[in-house]
Amino acid sequence: MSVLDDLAGGLVVSCQPLPDDPDDPMRDPYVQARVAAAVVRGGAVAVRVNGPDDVREVRATVDVPVIGLYKHGTEDVFITPTAAHALEVALAGADIVAIDATDRPRPDGRLFADTVRVIRERTDALILADVSTTTEGVAAVEAGADAVATTLSGYTPASPPTDGPDLGLVARLVALLSVPVIAEGRYRTTEQIGRAFEAGAHAVVMGNAVTSPLWITRRLVPATPRATSAPTNRE
Repeated sequence: MSVLDDLAGGLVVSCQPLPDDPDDPMRDPYVQARVAAAVVRGGAVAVRVNGPDDVREVRATVDVPVIGLYKHGTEDVFITPTAAHALEVALAGADIVAIDATDRPRPDGRLFADTVRVIRERTDALILADVSTTTEGVAAVEAGADAVATTLSGYTPASPPTDGPDLGLVARLVALLSVPVIAEGRYRTTEQIGRAFEAGAHAVVMGNAVTSPLWITRRLVPATPRATSAPTNRE
């Protein structure tokens, strides 16, 4: 039985601090492990975790599959951008390694398929390809990915930006691929989760809307009288 079978029909929760805020108080492996323990207690079938330190701490805390990634940088390919990053996350204890599988140049000059081979040779971890288009999804499977996620839809030049999740991409990938398709990217409501499963998703990932107090508060505060009445800075 594959680790991916443990994800089938369930909610995966991403336990990560905000990447664009280095002062996020949640940026601590122990804190993220406590967050992971809470979401697992609430019913999450797996967790998605950023960085080897957090992966190690979470792996020692929860007994569900850990999807590990390694964000490095903030532009272009920054989700597990090199084979070295992927290997470090896998050796830290990730059951599945999430890797940017778009067709953009990678910092180490390798192809996605090269990174897959490195992981296969050194670890038993499975490969989750984060993509933004159907073409990238098909190519990722041909390169050896065990599953595909829609994580990067709306964040690359090849995919149009949208405020909500790309349910159309989920449906297209499900129709084309023989591996599990995981819906990820801007899922914030139970209705969106349900629609993703209706489109054929193997599992759905939610992140900030569940695990980031900073992100949630920033979205809520603008609706308050204090925020709307605050003077603007005019120069």
